[in-house]
Amino acid sequence: MNNLGILLMSPAEGAGDGGGIQTLLMFGLIFIVFYFFMIRPQVKKQKEQKKFREALGKGDRIVTIGGIHGKIAELKEDTVVIEVEGGNRLKIEKSAIAQEFSSEEMPQK
Repeated sequence: MNNLGILLMSPAEGAGDGGGIQTLLMFGLIFIVFYFFMIRPQVKKQKEQKKFREALGKGDRIVTIGGIHGKIAELKEDTVVIEVEGGNRLKIEKSAIAQEFSSEEMPQK
């Protein structure tokens, strides 16, 4: 038989059975691992961040994702005005707030 004949031959009966199910099970297992180790923790973290930002109030001391420390002077729907060292005010997005600091953690003047 020539090389072309070998390439065109169909596999023997029963040789390919079960391969599709095993592949499907492997993809399902990979998806489950991704869900529990990557997707689920990220969604949980996003929910906690949203809850934290909704609970912010006037006078809270915060740090932005850029590392700017300040105290909340005004709250609006999507923006916050913070007062920083020297009495200057900055208008930032609520999504730029990384965390809150209590008065014990930030030195007072």
